Amino acid sequence: MIKANGVNFKYKRQDSITSVLEDFNIHVKDGEFVVIMGHNGSGKSTFAKLANAILLPNDGDVLIADMNTKEEKNLWQIREHAGLIFQNPDNQIVATIVEEDIAFGPENLGVESSEIKRRVDEVLKIVDMDDYHKRPPHMLSGGQKQRIAIAGVLAMKPKCIILDEPTAMLDPSGRSEVLNIIKRLNKEEKMTVVLITHYMNEAIDADKIVVIDKGRIELQGSPKEVFTNVEKMKSIGLDVPQVTSLAIALNEEGIDINKDIITLEEMVESLCQLK
Repeated sequence: MIKANGVNFKYKRQDSITSVLEDFNIHVKDGEFVVIMGHNGSGKSTFAKLANAILLPNDGDVLIADMNTKEEKNLWQIREHAGLIFQNPDNQIVATIVEEDIAFGPENLGVESSEIKRRVDEVLKIVDMDDYHKRPPHMLSGGQKQRIAIAGVLAMKPKCIILDEPTAMLDPSGRSEVLNIIKRLNKEEKMTVVLITHYMNEAIDADKIVVIDKGRIELQGSPKEVFTNVEKMKSIGLDVPQVTSLAIALNEEGIDINKDIITLEEMVESLCQLK
């Protein structure tokens, strides 16, 4: 679904040039749930914009469903295939009524009115906001706004959604709401999901985690493979799940427990098996 091959990207500001991504390579398979992690300034958000053709690489290629973002003729098809959801939902909400906001994208794609109405009804059910058709977005909570922003992207029928820290501005309840929607889109709707986050618990259920530092990929693999690299993660400035740190510490003290534990349920099960 997404391929970045040998990508370099630099921001040019007056007299300075800042290199953000260097020899960046990533492949996201169709239907995969990929989490991208890294501290602020590591290049995560830049990659999200490259994958939606908002930015173009200085060197290398970004392909969405084999369409090169550098080819202008591919622009609208790329944005139909890959929808981008920003950190702040207020940056994506453009109308004063929920259903009008969700209809905005399909209208700009030239979709028939009857089909737009069907899509609006469908996506509001998917994000559990079926009773909010006529509500003004500014009256909604942060979590509800983000779900409306997700619905607006889903109404354009993308094959992939890229979410740039969509829960960063939400309280724990709002984060849980949005994360559940993301997981359901991946598992039930078979949608490719690229989630950019710095919350460890949001990465646990991913198919693959990619860790970026200073514009380069430092680690990638399953959650267990990545999170058991405790020293490497901490050297980058990232943490690992507390239960993983505890499992490794117990193992070092001679307690026979798996070191690749990443959930509380796994920890409880392992402790209960100790003799």
